[in-house]
Amino acid sequence: MDQAQLNWLTNFIWGIADDTLRDVFVRGKYRDVILPMTVLRRLDAVLEPTKKAVMEMKAALDREQVTNQDDALRAASGQAFYNTSPFLLRDLKSRATQQKLKDDFEAYLDGFSPNVQDILTNFEFRNQIPRLSKADALGQLIEKFLDKDINISPYPVGDLPGLDNHSMGTMFEELVRRFNEDNNEEAGEHWTPRDAVRLMANLMFLPVADKIESGTYLLYDCACGTGGMLTVAEETLQQIAAAHGKQVATHLYGQEINGETYAICKADLLLKGDGDAADNIIGGPAFSTLSNDAFRSREFDFMLANPPYGKSWKSDLERMGGKADIRDPRFRVMHEGEELSLLTRSSDGQMLFLANMLSKMKHDTPLGSRIAEVHNGSSLFTGDAGQGESNIRRWIIENDWLEAIVALPLNMFYNTGIATYIWVLTNRKPEPRRGKVQLIDATQWFRPLRKNMGKKNCELAPEDIQRIGEAFLAFKETEQSKIFPNAAFGYWKVKVERPLRLHSQLSLQRIEPLRFASGDEDIRSALYDELGDTLFEKPASVRKDLEKLVDEWGADDSEEEDPLPDAKKKKLLNEATWKRDAMLVDLATKLREHIGDKLVEDHNVFLEQVDAALKKLKLKPGAADLKAVIAAVSWREESAPPVIKKIHKPGKTPADPLHGLYAVEGGDGSPSRPTIVEYEPDSELRDYEQIPLLEPGGIEAFIRREVLPYTPGAWIVEADTKIGYEVSFTRHFYKPPELRTLAQISADILALEQETEGLLSEITKGATA
Repeated sequence: MDQAQLNWLTNFIWGIADDTLRDVFVRGKYRDVILPMTVLRRLDAVLEPTKKAVMEMKAALDREQVTNQDDALRAASGQAFYNTSPFLLRDLKSRATQQKLKDDFEAYLDGFSPNVQDILTNFEFRNQIPRLSKADALGQLIEKFLDKDINISPYPVGDLPGLDNHSMGTMFEELVRRFNEDNNEEAGEHWTPRDAVRLMANLMFLPVADKIESGTYLLYDCACGTGGMLTVAEETLQQIAAAHGKQVATHLYGQEINGETYAICKADLLLKGDGDAADNIIGGPAFSTLSNDAFRSREFDFMLANPPYGKSWKSDLERMGGKADIRDPRFRVMHEGEELSLLTRSSDGQMLFLANMLSKMKHDTPLGSRIAEVHNGSSLFTGDAGQGESNIRRWIIENDWLEAIVALPLNMFYNTGIATYIWVLTNRKPEPRRGKVQLIDATQWFRPLRKNMGKKNCELAPEDIQRIGEAFLAFKETEQSKIFPNAAFGYWKVKVERPLRLHSQLSLQRIEPLRFASGDEDIRSALYDELGDTLFEKPASVRKDLEKLVDEWGADDSEEEDPLPDAKKKKLLNEATWKRDAMLVDLATKLREHIGDKLVEDHNVFLEQVDAALKKLKLKPGAADLKAVIAAVSWREESAPPVIKKIHKPGKTPADPLHGLYAVEGGDGSPSRPTIVEYEPDSELRDYEQIPLLEPGGIEAFIRREVLPYTPGAWIVEADTKIGYEVSFTRHFYKPPELRTLAQISADILALEQETEGLLSEITKGATA
């Protein structure tokens, strides 16, 4: 069928919606009826010639009480689907009543094979039948699809040519596209513009075009939506193979969580006559790619996807047992002897789809696997060193799988204007690309649309797609193409510590707040004012009064106080908290009586005094209680000596100030054998340095040059050093605006002066007159 006939047929079916559904459904719901009806009419026409054979086979199987009838009925129909009801669609036109038509139509639907039932279920088409029947529109709808002026059958009818599988698929995709564009608010969620898909397919196939041999290739999309990416990829591969004199067979695999788009995808493949591929599309709400991988044991030659970005995967996380319990090998990998967690923030799971694809690469074939996947900008830099997103980038780049990232023009997609990027990956990099990553800035290569489609206001023209492909294949440094070594995107995140310096004093002023160390100081202080020392000494004796005060707290409808939450009430009524606070005050008071209340400027000396006092007083407080007392009577003071955390035996550990091992005079008193100490770090002064992996001299050189001159007492904690990766397109492609010369600025100022002088002259003349 030529394009003009195909367009006419598409327009006819598109018009059925307005003719029959205008007063029955809102416009946005037309697709819920037209798309499944288009599928049903095509399947009905395809099955018509073998209807009798299917019915006879069904009867025979039933007589023999065969339970698994699917394969036999498929063979009888000659297709990957069948219908065992006694009806064809044309049999339903002449029903006497709405109820009879509804009953027979539902029986007709129930007769379809399980794969078609799956499509109808996910279309939720049966939910539309009661409304169609009630509005007396079901019969009219069937008649429209059986109109003598159209032929959706693969066989000629009178003067009307048959509609081959490819043309049927093209028409169905065009209907899907129109409905998506008609519903701009949701168009981009499951529909990737064809210009972007063609570019992805080219980036995936063109580098290996001359290496593709005759044979079978598996294609996979882990968020396949309506299946457009798979079909375009398949067409591109077939064209490239044919151009090189090769014969290839392709098998398509996909997974999609959205029921409707999954149904569209599966139906599209059935309509194209590809029943096996339709069976390889898995989906519906129960089949999330992240938590329910449908192809665990599969590996694929070519993979592409446009996963949801900025979408929470918290429900998947819960189904998988939470971050702590996830052991899915797709998201926890061993890398250079270290287990890397690839789990991202629960608010955005887009990079997990990429990790899923990487887990399905072929490692034992000459071509390996190639991947093209679309992401937004957050995939380039979100996630700190050691976090999931950064670990995914590290895993990819350090394995040398990343070939290129292409920045697309803004407003390329239907429902978002944000920046988007195509990641191109392979585990078979050619020699010139090994150890390197190419960044391509294609943000200015586009043509405007004559009419916006949602947020989409531009597209990649064929020449733009060709230009991007040429820049990718050329692998040369240009204004739009930059090439970097893998390590250029990596960095060390280094923890930098500085010593804790404290003054201490056991003054009454600092001991008193320990009375309310359990928290909620304002509330506890008010309760103490009401109930006095008895609250601490014998809390059980004032229990009722305490309960009354706590229950009435904030109950007077004052604007200043709100009623207390139950958890806070429970803690305030817990006698153990009051007793502990009283014990802390008592402990601090006893230490004060023994040590005194003088200011101690060296916290190390203070700790020795406390230790000696506890031994003499024969007190053995818990570590947490003693820590609370010491913290209450100490404060940070920049001029104080550093607090010592650990003292090493002389001669056992060498001094290494960069790593926190300092030499001080002491030990045996010999300057030649100083004592090596470690200082307590001050968490408030803790800092982190991000040091490029390509830093000359590494971490040590950077710290000595950039840190120690300004903070001489700082040291690094090597055990906490983490490796991270990020990609900054802005840094590499930013073009600062050209500054005006002094002559240009002077000329502008002079022109303004002349203009204002003329205005003043006019104002002055007017005032004089």
